[in-house]
Amino acid sequence: MRLRALLETDALGLRLLGGEDELDRTVRGVMTTDLRDPSRYLSGGELVLTGLAWRRSPDDSERFVAILAAAGVAGLAAGEAELGPVPEDLVLACARHRLPLFSVVEDVAFASITEHVVRQVSGERAGDLAAVVDRHRRLMTPGAAGGGPEVVLDLLGSDLDLAAWVLSPTGRPIAGPTGPGAAELPQPVRTRLAGEHLAAQRAGRRGPHRLTAANGVTYSLFPIRGGTSGGGTGAPHAAAPADWLLAVAADAGDWPDERLDLLYGVTQLIAVERDRRDEAGTVRRQLAQEVLELVQTGAPSAEVAARLRVAAPALLPGLGGGEAPHWQVVVARLEEAADGEGGEPGGGPAAQALLEEILVDPRSAGAGPSGRIAVAHTGDEAVALLPLPAPADADATSGEAKAEAADQEAGLHADALLAAVGEPLARGLGDDARLTLGVSAPVHSAEALRGALEEARHARRVAAARPGRVSAAGHQELASHVLLLPFVPDDVRRAFTARLLDPLRAYDRRHRAELIATLEAFLECDGSWTRCAARLHLHVNTLRYRVGRIEQLTGRDLARLEDKLDFFLALRMS
Repeated sequence: MRLRALLETDALGLRLLGGEDELDRTVRGVMTTDLRDPSRYLSGGELVLTGLAWRRSPDDSERFVAILAAAGVAGLAAGEAELGPVPEDLVLACARHRLPLFSVVEDVAFASITEHVVRQVSGERAGDLAAVVDRHRRLMTPGAAGGGPEVVLDLLGSDLDLAAWVLSPTGRPIAGPTGPGAAELPQPVRTRLAGEHLAAQRAGRRGPHRLTAANGVTYSLFPIRGGTSGGGTGAPHAAAPADWLLAVAADAGDWPDERLDLLYGVTQLIAVERDRRDEAGTVRRQLAQEVLELVQTGAPSAEVAARLRVAAPALLPGLGGGEAPHWQVVVARLEEAADGEGGEPGGGPAAQALLEEILVDPRSAGAGPSGRIAVAHTGDEAVALLPLPAPADADATSGEAKAEAADQEAGLHADALLAAVGEPLARGLGDDARLTLGVSAPVHSAEALRGALEEARHARRVAAARPGRVSAAGHQELASHVLLLPFVPDDVRRAFTARLLDPLRAYDRRHRAELIATLEAFLECDGSWTRCAARLHLHVNTLRYRVGRIEQLTGRDLARLEDKLDFFLALRMS
């Protein structure tokens, strides 16, 4: 189709801002992005849709437009929903590079434009895909009447004899063929395909990616890139680790261009469903963001509790008015090196998109089992708020222990989470990136939520101290002070131990007094004079003399808990 045809469709809400002489350009596809450098995902001829989140200063417009022009895109359409009218610097940059520029009115979703362009372009490219779209327009209809991704996968099977599945980045099945004799992909195959997809995305290889699995079948993998942006209503579109994939049981290496175009058109249709799912999570994300901000700013517990009461029915449908769920917090951080000058760091938004995917129960299937997941982001981390149904006897004093035990059993466990997502994500993240996760214990009140957040953050730091591209730690692993010691910088350790122990070591060398050994025994005996003296085979008065010498040399008082703790940590770190 031609760019000019877009202006003739009033329902698309497009207004031409520049490039009237270039409207006869051919549109071969559509892409939604807010990446500062989307060049690796462009092949030429696309209509690019953007919400302008990449623009931080007027100079950014020239750089962004130059990248699009070099990639040979057909045109650029900027949404007005989030930032208002299109800035003048973008208009001028497009004029310099002869790139047609459109504005998109606030009440038109990018998904509507994507659907229109895909339908028109696919009809011109391949008659078989046009027939699919024409005969099954209900595929794009929201609600119960819509067929969803399963319909188009069934049509690929019936019309084109292609078996295909939609998978999450962790290999969880999103959709698959549903007709008679439809086969399911085994879990090991799904995990392998997801890992290969992420590794190929990380390396910047153009799809389709081909892989022969252990079952002897060759699969072709097509990325499905969500495009929600601009309106501020959907999850930020992150880097490759958050993308779905279309796995087709066929070798696309010898396919003609028409067949490849057909499959890419299918991925764009499914991407619309992905965007709808993202938009459906807007309320959950907003609730999580509000709760997180209240907790972090030290808001009164009553205010946090009120916000949790609002969040509970949205996250646990069917919750009774008198019931109160318990809560669990998960913190994630995605650290990745910038990919050259145009690279994008992971940061909170990318971690948010990825955490939404990996927290879905790996045993579940379908595009919508994430209704209980509310993920916010702050700075360079993502924070998930997970509700757990409260045990029936949680409000009875005699049942408190049972309720707590039930929570521990029903809640999310770090080791199970790592086992479900670790393998494919480790391949996708590569050598220059790490994903670390921390899981709190379930808590029963708003007052305890701040502690749960800190617990999850500390568990994530414990996970970060371990090797591996993907690591996770839970609250069960925070039961010992010893876990604190790896996080003390080496120079701080040396200074701390030297200040406390060097005077005692020097005295021991000069007088062979064994003050260090005496200090260790005294602390291990919990400060008991008689037990310590017996352990060292000393008279109590001799022991008192040595402890007095320790206190004199260090200026500390071993009768004080704080000083005992300092000596204890110094001995551990030495």
